[in-house]
Amino acid sequence: MTDDATIDGARRSLRRRRRARRLLVAVVLAAVGAVTYFGLDFVGFEAGELAAGVPDFLDFVGGFFPPDFVAFTRYTILNDVHGLEAVGVSFSDGGGHVADSLGWEGVTLVRASLVTLLLGFLGTVLGFPFALALGVLGSERVTPFPFNFLFRGLMSAIRAIPAIVWIFLFVPLGPPSQPTAVLAIATDTVGNLGRLFTDELEEIEDGPIEAIRSTGASRPQVVGFGMLSQVFTSYIAWTLYILEVNTRIAISLGVVGAGGLGYYIRNTTGMWAYRETAAGIVMVFLVVLSIELVSSRLRARLRPDEHEATGSLDAIRDLFDPDRWLGRS
Repeated sequence: MTDDATIDGARRSLRRRRRARRLLVAVVLAAVGAVTYFGLDFVGFEAGELAAGVPDFLDFVGGFFPPDFVAFTRYTILNDVHGLEAVGVSFSDGGGHVADSLGWEGVTLVRASLVTLLLGFLGTVLGFPFALALGVLGSERVTPFPFNFLFRGLMSAIRAIPAIVWIFLFVPLGPPSQPTAVLAIATDTVGNLGRLFTDELEEIEDGPIEAIRSTGASRPQVVGFGMLSQVFTSYIAWTLYILEVNTRIAISLGVVGAGGLGYYIRNTTGMWAYRETAAGIVMVFLVVLSIELVSSRLRARLRPDEHEATGSLDAIRDLFDPDRWLGRS
């Protein structure tokens, strides 16, 4: 009899919890719907007006096709080679025209792509040591509470300001340009990457830390060998992820004068050269997807379960295995 009462009580408790969850979901959905409704009205979102502009929008998009790669290299510009033919011609001499364009001061898609990649890379490299320092000091395992929140607060303050705003805050150092874009991306990296480092450090195991401490190791040695050794591969993986993000940021900074593909797209749009703008957008897709593919596959190689019982030579060989890169193995 007691067992039956216990079972009935448990069932009633489960039903109450289920009803409470359903009520909570209904309340949340209603709140989201209400905020969305009044928010659209507040920002002046008129679906009817937008729908009326669809034909003009389609005509506008039609002006982007077919993409014109006339500015792909210096050679195609000087010889007025248009369309996709410009890409083939640029590589017809074994890539000599492409290499020549990298050192040319004029604006080409090849050079713009290189600038975009370098802005993202340099910003990541310069921001990494500061992100590492703040990320480690922001962890309660390293800096006692509440002093660790001084570093957490600094990272939060940096992260609260987008990179496109940072580039204007650096105006006293110079106008929006490639150097200030590198500084803006590096600053943004400190906030974003540092917070990821802190969160990762909070999840480590205590065993290795106690083992290192029991040997009489100093505090820096405990942090280095007992803590950072556990998150080494994770830190590399997060850095590669931020490199992906910074490449996208570099494109947006180009629109405000930092150079690269963003600058090329802004200029061609301003000259109503929409077919050339389309070529720039295609290059954006290629650059972003390429860096994302390389980064994601390298991060996959760093996962412990994928490297278990794998030798160094096997790991290097796997980097050149097309099936693994395409996710078929």
